[in-house]
Amino acid sequence: MSFGLICQQCKEPLQLDASLVDLAPSAYDMIVSSAPPPAQSSSHARNASDTEKLGLLPADATVKSAWMRSKTNAESPLSPRAQGKQPMSPHESFVLLQDSMIRNIPTQSPAAQQSKRSLMKRKGKQAASPTPDPPTVDHPNPSPLSHHLRSTTRLFNALSSRSDIDHPLCAECTQILLSHLQRQLDETKRRETLRKERERDSQHTLVKEEAEKKIEKLKVEERLAVEQLLEAEREREQLDHELRLLELEERALEEEENELVLLISRRHFPNNTYRFWRTHNEQLLTLDQQTAQLATLRAAYATDSATLEKLERTNVYNDAFCIGHDGVFGTINGLRLGRVPGVPVEWAEINAAWGQTLLLMYTIARKLDYTFDNYRLVPMGSFSRIEKTSGDKSQYELYGSGDLHFGRLLHNRRFDIAMVAFIECLKQLMDYIKSQDSSIEFPHQVVKDRIGDVSVKLQFNQEEAWTRSLRHVLLALKMCLKWATNGANG
Repeated sequence: MSFGLICQQCKEPLQLDASLVDLAPSAYDMIVSSAPPPAQSSSHARNASDTEKLGLLPADATVKSAWMRSKTNAESPLSPRAQGKQPMSPHESFVLLQDSMIRNIPTQSPAAQQSKRSLMKRKGKQAASPTPDPPTVDHPNPSPLSHHLRSTTRLFNALSSRSDIDHPLCAECTQILLSHLQRQLDETKRRETLRKERERDSQHTLVKEEAEKKIEKLKVEERLAVEQLLEAEREREQLDHELRLLELEERALEEEENELVLLISRRHFPNNTYRFWRTHNEQLLTLDQQTAQLATLRAAYATDSATLEKLERTNVYNDAFCIGHDGVFGTINGLRLGRVPGVPVEWAEINAAWGQTLLLMYTIARKLDYTFDNYRLVPMGSFSRIEKTSGDKSQYELYGSGDLHFGRLLHNRRFDIAMVAFIECLKQLMDYIKSQDSSIEFPHQVVKDRIGDVSVKLQFNQEEAWTRSLRHVLLALKMCLKWATNGANG
């Protein structure tokens, strides 16, 4: 079906494709919208040229205006449905039914349903038996030919108005046109590539020129800086030369001054008088220097004397053996010596306190250069002992334990003998100090195993009495230490 259409390039008749015979308005709108927008400048120029040509024709004005209106309507890109001038095909119309309308549709009556079921049974029987195919029936309402022609013509006009190519075209002309457009596209791409390369080269050239300008500028600045540096060096050398000249001139002036002074002194004073005063001035200078040195030595001597006096007043023994009390306990360096009911004191602490006590008496004896009779002290911390130097030369351990087995009971007996030997040595030390200084009086006297009125033995003795006797021992040692460090022998 050609509808009388010809190719606008080769003028050959055309056979339309089946998809364009019955073109739907929606497809028409989609094709028109996908086409490029019309070129305003070309359409205006073409309209202007057509109007000028129409004005030159010898025809009536009404005919010319009708021709212009028909031309305008023919170039309109809108579909018939959009313009509202062409009735819509009944095959493409539809009605949207609402839910209320669907619910109100009446149902079929029982009789109608019964007749419909019987009809379906008969049709089923007929389908079981072979029957010839029904004849093909055409659509009862085919689209009119004028509608297809107008729709196709309007589509081609819309496409022609939106491009520089007149439509329709045959397949051969379309292929030639595509080849030509492809060559134009390739040429355009090649020109665009060349343009970008030229722009890139020009940018590189500009960057290179700017870099060269900066390099030249830096070279100029470098030359200026070098010239300034050389100028500064020349100025420095000149100033150094002037300084040397000034120094030479100063020395020359000093020598001249000395010669003038010598000449004046020789004129006014005889040679002996000049020599005397020169020697006198030298002696005065020497005297001032020695006086300053003497003042410095005296200040240092005063400082050292004050430091020595402070050190002489310092008693390191009080820091090494700090004797005090903690309630009913006597303490030495914070260690409690003794035990009372209700206050558990570990034997390790008591033994350490006895070790410090024995070391204190040993230190006092060494400071006084005193030797005990029949006994030798052996300070060994928590395991100190006292050795007997006469008789059987026994050794007595000055540390105890709270164990109750038979061997420990024998050891505790030796511990009591060691404590008795300790207060015997303390009695000897107290007697020696009294023989050296009769003014000193000890508050508690030592008689056999007692100091004051309590025994130092642990067995068969109360813990309170034993603790009180040990407190008396520490008090006596404190007085001995004070006399040994600050008394006659201090």
